[in-house]
Amino acid sequence: MLFRSGPARRRSRGRSTGLRPLVVTVSAALAVAAAVLPLSAPAASADAAAPADTTVTVNASAGLGTVGSTALGANTAVWDSYMNDPEVASLYKSAGIGALRYPGGSYSDMYHWVDNTAPGGYVAPGTGFDAFMGTVKATGAQPILIANYGSGTAQEAADWVRYANVTKGYGATYWEIGNEIYGNGVYGSGWENDTHADKTPDQYAREVKAYAQAMKAVDPTVRIGAVLTMPGNWPDGSVAGGDTGDWNHTVLAAVAHDIDFVSVHWYPDTGNGDRALSAVRRLPGELREVRNLLDRYAGADSARVGIAMTEVNSDSGGGAFTSRPNGLFAAEAISTALENGVFTVDWWDTHNGAGGVTTVGGETDYGDMGMLSNGSCSGGVCEPAVNTPFAPYYGIKTLGALSDPGDSMVASGTSGTSGSEVSSHAVLRADGDLGVLLLNKSPATEHTVDLRYLGFTADSAAPRVQRWAPGDDGLVDATGTAMAGSATLAPYSLTVLTLHPKSGTGSSAATVGAPGAPRTTAVGADSATLSWPAADGSVDRYEVYEQLGTNLQLLGSSTGTSVTLPNLPAGSRHTVDVLARDKAGHLSRPSVPLTFTTSTPDDSTCTVSYQVTSGWGNGFVSDVVVSNVGPADIDGWTLTFDWPSTGQSVSSSWNAEVTGEGQHVHVTNGEHNAELAPNGGNSVEFGFVAANDGANPAPTAFTLNGTVCRTIS
Repeated sequence: MLFRSGPARRRSRGRSTGLRPLVVTVSAALAVAAAVLPLSAPAASADAAAPADTTVTVNASAGLGTVGSTALGANTAVWDSYMNDPEVASLYKSAGIGALRYPGGSYSDMYHWVDNTAPGGYVAPGTGFDAFMGTVKATGAQPILIANYGSGTAQEAADWVRYANVTKGYGATYWEIGNEIYGNGVYGSGWENDTHADKTPDQYAREVKAYAQAMKAVDPTVRIGAVLTMPGNWPDGSVAGGDTGDWNHTVLAAVAHDIDFVSVHWYPDTGNGDRALSAVRRLPGELREVRNLLDRYAGADSARVGIAMTEVNSDSGGGAFTSRPNGLFAAEAISTALENGVFTVDWWDTHNGAGGVTTVGGETDYGDMGMLSNGSCSGGVCEPAVNTPFAPYYGIKTLGALSDPGDSMVASGTSGTSGSEVSSHAVLRADGDLGVLLLNKSPATEHTVDLRYLGFTADSAAPRVQRWAPGDDGLVDATGTAMAGSATLAPYSLTVLTLHPKSGTGSSAATVGAPGAPRTTAVGADSATLSWPAADGSVDRYEVYEQLGTNLQLLGSSTGTSVTLPNLPAGSRHTVDVLARDKAGHLSRPSVPLTFTTSTPDDSTCTVSYQVTSGWGNGFVSDVVVSNVGPADIDGWTLTFDWPSTGQSVSSSWNAEVTGEGQHVHVTNGEHNAELAPNGGNSVEFGFVAANDGANPAPTAFTLNGTVCRTIS
């Protein structure tokens, strides 16, 4: 969070600019064995008001991960005199908030815990560390603590760990090293306090190693987090003068094996709440790129390094902070982040302060980035009473109603004439119930939905319905307003359905538990070998399914706890779940998902090197080198590749003609570089300027005159 003098509104800075469906080719033998789980579509109620314009499909066997105890979080700040009000802890607990971040955004980099001071900033009375931990305990949450990097030392951080976990026995697990340190001016924009003479990412990496060593010497169980920039958002890709790489690559190259998680912030700079809702489509690709970076630099350690989104808000500029669009944004963004591998999403913030007052959808928006009112005024207009919940609070509370820690997130999707105005998220609860969240993001149009289920059959009872819609006094019980197979969604509304399974069906009937988390033990250009911890119970066999939207494709099965998947395309990305089948034929719950990318062939007759040489968040320059290492001369060549993200596109090029159609890119030689000599006799180099609306992952496979080349990183 940008530097504040007290509870100030975030200044806009930088740009936040997706993930394409993967077309999967499998062998004929696997295609014959392919299985799609049976569809269950409960009948719609006879008195449905209108034909459905949307179909929502939920696949209870397509796992997206487990909801953790820290999934829903909030930021607190030492300049907030209301942060430890007893009512605040009660509201946190009611919403299911399980993580509280302290001492507050950019204040963290000038805050000294031992005397509760922040030289140059205001610290409210009663906001010291022990008082904060009282609120943490009353909430039943876990703290996420930010060690002072800007004006602190590794020793000061280690002393804080000793006080927290040895002296007081608080058991504080998660510790970030600094806040938005890349905002220290090294890239031309500075808001973060950093008193180091050397403000480069190299210096930050050196200090992270020192902090981690000192803090873990006191308590080896603490988990240390390093600050990254969010891919596709300023200053991602920027390289400062004298540096050899951008922030993320420099930091991770040095500390990937020393840390336990990375911390990113996400503020889509969109201008209003509706556009912020639309921007959530970029989030899966951006988070996938974070994981790609961890895979690259942490290697075998990558699986143990978590991703935390420790600040999020819409950054909507023109308003829509306290009004309904931002409540929907909170539910949509947090759900999407959790489904894409984030273990905690922490809203910025609890109390903040009134900003520009506007009217959004007929209600007053106070321009306040807090989830609760602090009673401040702006332009003669005052907020409601202190601790009155704003719309984002209800968005987060809806997620608390949808799931509990330990529940499994599962795939869901929408289709129909409503377009992107309706979206959905789902969880398979620990007791076998299915929770479905339905969002109507239209400010004025009511939408009707048909609900269909894969791997789950609902019983005949009407589901429990909880709803937050215009006119509702918060999140209300609306049981009786929807059926298992149909619902009508009011404009700007969130609806949670909780359905019971029909006896003897689905994973609740299985006598085996979910398999453990799968991992790759070998990945080649056309195959991958996976292994996983055994499921509890008497297993007949394990089945590996690939996620294709809300459908599953059987890729392989095994009576043991490993399998090799053959005939995969080179450079292709796959997300799979492992399920156990018991002796009676029932499938278990899915494992957590595993995503892997096949390599390119080592024995190819061509090689391609692809490098991003500079970037600025929403644009970049790439350099490509092509070599012919085969025995035959090539006179005239065509190179093709696909962008991994829908937001990537070429705008200009040199030394070759580069054209694009959708995500497919076609490159042909120029007048003077048509010949590629055999056996690596020469290379051809070309480049281009391109744009990225969101993440900017590198292409995974290049084809030269029909031959898949070996990609050189």
